[in-house]
Amino acid sequence: MPHCIVEYSQNLEQEVPPMDWLEAVQDACMKSELFQPSDIKLRAFPCKHFITGGLQDAFVHVTIRILSGRTQEQKNRLAQSVLDALCCFSVKQVSLTVEILEMDSASYARKIIPS
Repeated sequence: MPHCIVEYSQNLEQEVPPMDWLEAVQDACMKSELFQPSDIKLRAFPCKHFITGGLQDAFVHVTIRILSGRTQEQKNRLAQSVLDALCCFSVKQVSLTVEILEMDSASYARKIIPS
């Protein structure tokens, strides 16, 4: 756990490969020491059609879904750490945002189907 979802404007693919965004988020999550590296799940989705503030400005938005039970301070540090990692790329005219969402542990279900 966590589930990290990176949504980005498709026009950024020319500047930063999607795997680079994912690796930056993964590294920030590992540095937080809140999760085991093997538990971090990441996926990226390009947005072909978007409007940001009335314009088609580039964006990256990271949603990190975690099970409940973390302190507000831990969630704030995680969000800032991921945002700092995103800022390391040399892109201009881009909006970078990070959102931490809690999933209710009581209603979360998981099953791994072995091969």
